[in-house]
Amino acid sequence: MTTHNKFKITVPATSANIGPGFDVLGIAYSLYLTLDCERLPAGSGLQMTYEGEGAKDVPLVAEKNLITKTALYVLSTYGIASLPPLKIHVTNPIPLGRGLGSSGSAVVAGVVLANAAGNLQMTNDRMLDYCLMVERHPDNVAPALFGGFVASFLRELEPEELDPPSIPRSEPTRNGAAQPPTPITDIGHYIQLGWTKEIKAIVVIPDFEVATEDARAVLPDMYQRADVIYNLQRIAVLTSALSRTPVNADLIHKAMADKVHQPYRKHLIPGMADMLEKITPKTYPGVVGICLSGAGPTILVLATENFEQIAGAVQDIFTSLPNGGIKSMYKVLDVVEEGAKTEYFD
Repeated sequence: MTTHNKFKITVPATSANIGPGFDVLGIAYSLYLTLDCERLPAGSGLQMTYEGEGAKDVPLVAEKNLITKTALYVLSTYGIASLPPLKIHVTNPIPLGRGLGSSGSAVVAGVVLANAAGNLQMTNDRMLDYCLMVERHPDNVAPALFGGFVASFLRELEPEELDPPSIPRSEPTRNGAAQPPTPITDIGHYIQLGWTKEIKAIVVIPDFEVATEDARAVLPDMYQRADVIYNLQRIAVLTSALSRTPVNADLIHKAMADKVHQPYRKHLIPGMADMLEKITPKTYPGVVGICLSGAGPTILVLATENFEQIAGAVQDIFTSLPNGGIKSMYKVLDVVEEGAKTEYFD
């Protein structure tokens, strides 16, 4: 088995909950978390540095950093007590707590790090099992791991499969919920869907955070049948429409409507209701669809042209809010076909 002295891990950012696809649909972007890794002499320990989003707050201790503590969990299930001596430099351009899958990308990076550092030779499907034990949202980790436009679901686990152990969690558990065990197989299932390259993603990122835990807390325990049917109808159309050329902007825009999570979260994202109403293919040529990215607060606009003008329109709504408005930034991103990868160097 060849051991390479240097390797680089790259994991894309993601948006989940695309339109009506709550907890189902996710896409991978041309915005990457990277880990530059170098093996050190025996006895050297772990040397970790970090630059980018959250640099002042992200812990660099192996047992506390989400990337490395995920890697430690994976290695422990193989009987490996610690990471080998490594120098790891993390570069993270993915904003934290903004709905662009920062925690999901970190978890994927941790699993891929364990695979590379420990020479575990796991398949991507097995790595998905590990990812889903830490981050229970396949619509983030599946596109980060596999790339592209992905539909996914979790199979229901038996009570005995949800017993004791201590593994990291990407978000707090509620009410002392048990943490899941060493992965059984085939926890998650996914399929990569078609995506026309004409459609790019505009992500408008406001200057505040929404915790996933808080965003989930506002959702109801039960839904009206009509609202569930509303989303099912649209998700069936949307998953096909996004792969077709020429792009049918009016159809996609209508199919991206949602009644399962966005109506309940709109008070967490000031201005979102106005954006969903005003940013349309008729008012801004090039718009294909608009929705909340993940749990927010980032706004995702799919478009084929006029990217700067469309982004500016969303930003104007943020800045025109009461009490001085909300600052924001935007990025125009491609949807990328390739997910997490490891490049090895001698």
